[in-house]
Amino acid sequence: MQDGEAARLAAFEAHRSHLWGVAYRITGTRADADDALQEAWLRWQRADPGVVEDVRAYLTTTVSRICYDALTSARARRESYVGEWLPEPVVREPGPEDRATMDESVSLALLAVLERLSAAERVAFVLHDVFAVPFDEIARVLGRSDEAVRQLASRARGRVREYAPRRSGDRVAHRKAVAAFTAAAVTGDLRGLVAVLDPDVVWRADGGGVVGAALVPVVGARRVTMLVRGVIERWYAGMTSELAEVNGAPGVVVRNADGTVDSVLAFTVADGRITEVLHVRNPAKLAGV
Repeated sequence: MQDGEAARLAAFEAHRSHLWGVAYRITGTRADADDALQEAWLRWQRADPGVVEDVRAYLTTTVSRICYDALTSARARRESYVGEWLPEPVVREPGPEDRATMDESVSLALLAVLERLSAAERVAFVLHDVFAVPFDEIARVLGRSDEAVRQLASRARGRVREYAPRRSGDRVAHRKAVAAFTAAAVTGDLRGLVAVLDPDVVWRADGGGVVGAALVPVVGARRVTMLVRGVIERWYAGMTSELAEVNGAPGVVVRNADGTVDSVLAFTVADGRITEVLHVRNPAKLAGV
């Protein structure tokens, strides 16, 4: 590899994590985020580094444009999706920093709320409110005026506040509630399950029409408890559940007897009780787990 090519690759790799974070928050899927980075790399190879003053800003704009186009076309496909469309979960082992903090901007709950926004609103919200990209740069991504982008971000912010489930940032309380939920569900302790659920808890599921899952939201502690009991009763021998890091917060991975992933559950917790459960079962969204 020649020096110029090595320098170009090094410049891109220095910002890969940031770029993937932007792409994932805009598109809601790992595959689309990966594709966006691949396309951005191809465009970066064709760019003239000599005229790029700020590599990070240039690449962020490039990835955002790619994701905006991808999201616009994806919306039409999602309108015909069977049941609720939930984002693809990111599951990993927690690092030292994850044991003390949670990143709300990548939570499955917030990404699900962002599905209610238009593609332009979502891009404006993610870039400005999450990554602090100036409005004039976002305007170039969306092909709109600075003032129009300000209005998009403001409208998106209002809708996020309206639809986001109640939550607190206490990671210890979050983990404790998720552990209590899992223990009560596995042992069939219905009273314990009701106790850890907020009275107005909402259960949302995504089976993609491929596997069984609730097609509409289930609301209320007792209704969710009955649903969970039914899910547990249908478990096959050898199925297990384990606590895991799901989109930056404690969640649960359910595995089949052969070790393959059956589903991933993400939780929102407020005042020590679970206010929302997102149950991802679509096999296409679990391939990366």
